[in-house]
Amino acid sequence: MRKFTIVTLFMLISAFTFAGITFGIKAGYNANKLSANIDSISSQFKSGMQVGVFLRVGKRFFVQPELYYTVQGAQYVFNDPSHTGAWDQKVTIGSIDVPVLLGFNIVNGKTIKFRVDLGPAVSFVTNKTVKDMNPDWLGPLTKSSINSLNWYIQAGFGLDFWLLTLDLRYQGGLNEMIRTVQQGSQNWNFSSKNNIFQLSLGFKIL
Repeated sequence: MRKFTIVTLFMLISAFTFAGITFGIKAGYNANKLSANIDSISSQFKSGMQVGVFLRVGKRFFVQPELYYTVQGAQYVFNDPSHTGAWDQKVTIGSIDVPVLLGFNIVNGKTIKFRVDLGPAVSFVTNKTVKDMNPDWLGPLTKSSINSLNWYIQAGFGLDFWLLTLDLRYQGGLNEMIRTVQQGSQNWNFSSKNNIFQLSLGFKIL
């Protein structure tokens, strides 16, 4: 029985390889920045992580859908010129991201591959928190201020070495994750788009 299982597994792996189908897991680091369309509000890059799976179909040209969970965020600081009400808010966002990339192997060796890829990605926000870092002055953002469905375009390049994959990508936001936020009688026009740099390491299972 054990020999039959090993032979069957070997045959499946060989069939996937012959057809140009690769499946694997990946994890990595991302740095994102949620922009702010207000001069008196500053935002900075925040560090996060991602973990998930990928499927690659094709050899020289390929399609690569992925599914991964990512953590990202922002920290908005209102620099009040009059110093009468500065606020500081930290935003943390968790999401399920689904990119579908089209790629081309510039170097297409058996052991080493160098590739470029491009494609759209949709992001479903699963959890979000907003924390006021200055309790004396509450900021305008709440969890409902953050859009739960967001679209991106991804572009980057990658390197395969045997069973390992390394990817470096830029992910640009296509829609405003945070639009106009109302606080009392004041409107804050954030117009925030999310832009992300990603670095990930993967392992091919099939």
